[in-house]
Order: sequence, then C-alpha cells, then structure tokens
Amino acid sequence: MSENLSSGGLWVFCEPTPAGVHPVAFELLGKASRLASDLRCSVTAVLPGKNGSLAPGLGAAGADTVLLIENADTEQPDELQYTAILTGLVRKYSPSILLFGATAFGRSLAPRLAARLDTGLTADCTALAADPETGLLRQTRPAFGGNLMATIVCPEHRPQMATVRPKVFPAPVPDPDKPWRLITEARTAGPRAFEWLEQLASGADSDIGEADVLVAVGQGIGSAENISLAEKLARKLHGSLASSRPLVDNGIMPYPRQVGQTGKTVSPRLYLALGISGAIQHMAGVAAQKLVAVNTDPDAPICGYADIVIRCDCGAFLRAMLDLLA
Repeated sequence: MSENLSSGGLWVFCEPTPAGVHPVAFELLGKASRLASDLRCSVTAVLPGKNGSLAPGLGAAGADTVLLIENADTEQPDELQYTAILTGLVRKYSPSILLFGATAFGRSLAPRLAARLDTGLTADCTALAADPETGLLRQTRPAFGGNLMATIVCPEHRPQMATVRPKVFPAPVPDPDKPWRLITEARTAGPRAFEWLEQLASGADSDIGEADVLVAVGQGIGSAENISLAEKLARKLHGSLASSRPLVDNGIMPYPRQVGQTGKTVSPRLYLALGISGAIQHMAGVAAQKLVAVNTDPDAPICGYADIVIRCDCGAFLRAMLDLLA
C-alpha cells in the first residue's frame, strides 16, 4: 500500500532482531500513544523488513501508521545504511519526535542520525512528557552519575530525538481492534561500508540488559563459592548474574555481565546487590524498580540508594535464600 504520510507526528523506530521486533519498541509505542494524545498527533511505527507480517502487532500496540521500509536488511542490520535510509524518510515526512530504544544498536544508530539531521539527542531517557502548548518533548535522564535527574528539551531543531532504556515503560495491552494503516517505502542505501564475516556470541549466556531480575556480585561477595551460589539464586529467580567492575577487571567475571558507567545500563524489576559498595560509577548504570543491598558495611554508599538493606554476610544470605527456595 502506498499513501501519503502527513508531516509532524511521533515516530518510534522498531528495531529488527532475529526473533522479530525488539520488545522495547512495544514499550515505546505504548508511551508514544499517551504522548500523542497530549500533543494531538499521530504515532508512526517505523518497521524495517521485507513484508508486513509484524505490522499488525505494532498497530495493536498503539501505532496509527506502520511505515514499512521494504528493502532494509534485517538479517545483518548496518547502522550506516539505516542512517542513510532514515535520513531520507525524516526529510521527506518531517516527524516532530523520533524515539529509539537504548539498545546497543539504537545507541549506535540514533546519534549518527541526529548528527546527519543537525538536531539534538537525549540518550538513555527514563521518563518522557509532552508540553501540549509548545509541542516540546520533555526528556528526563540521570545525570552526574545518577545523583540528579536532568530534563532536556530541544526547542529549535526537529525532530526531537531520544533513546529510552528498555523496561522503563510498561508494554501496552494489545488491542487487535484498534484501526491502523500500512504505508510502504522501497528504500535502498547503496553498498555496505563493511563486510560481515561472522557474528560471534558475546560470551554471556544471557543479556543482562533484558533481565527482569539481576543478582549482582561485587568485591564483598567473599569467594568463588559464593559467586556460584549467586548464579544459582539468579536461576531460581528466573534472572541473570551481573557484576560490578572490580570483579571484571580481576578476570573473575566476564565483561558482558558488567553493570555501570563503563558497562551496561540495566533497568530490572529487582536488582539484588551482593557485596557491592555502590560507587557512583556503578550506580550510574542501575535504574531498578526495586534495589535490595546485602552488605555488612552500614556506611557503604549503596545503602543510600537501596530500597531494602540487609546487614548480613553474602554467603550466609545466599545459603538461607536457596534453602527457602529449595
């Protein structure tokens, strides 16, 4: 189907993955629907792909229009090619707001596109709000290592762009009866800037950025045996094992499990911190709904961040929890 797409409005980039659309796209569409209601505009889901089989799910999640980019390569996505494709679409249709998930791919693609379009970008947002009078998107993100929240606006340039951390917003309840339309664009971006030879696994068996529950270990974990117990507890809680930087620097934990300023930013429902001091560089990567700290030091900085502090040896705590869950 080929129709005209009106200028303005709110766009959500729907990142392709081998399993379909990345879950953060649905979270963003739910939030975009609420923002669009305040701004009295429409929501467009930008979907790379060779067919529209995924489009109905995006319509049910809140998109008024699904803009299908037919020739985009979803098997081996290339940030440089996507930048060229999206630049052309933005210049053609002039959206007012463009949102991306703060995934590894989104964090690489969004700043390239913002630079090409000569507009601003707020990265790793944890809250979004709309000003109906001005049409400005109020983009809130942690600043100064998470010690304060900064709200940023982009009054002079368009589109207003932001990346948003996964799991910040709830995924909407799908409405299969919601009306939506499909518009297709046949876009090509020329040859790749590089050649894919092989795609290797990161070395971790799960992505800590996607986990609802994280059991994180720090220098105060005590022993390798306690790390094994922490991993067992993570499995019992259907979560993943994470780490602070010192254990990674010492070769005890792999880098893909590192949380913090030089690691990953995570937004789980539960973050269980075992023997982690709570240095500002670590806490810059934590945006948990509930933070529980297990620590013998009442003056550890993490105690000031935690919702619950348990004064206990990590090994004793882990054994007690595993006994309860046996």
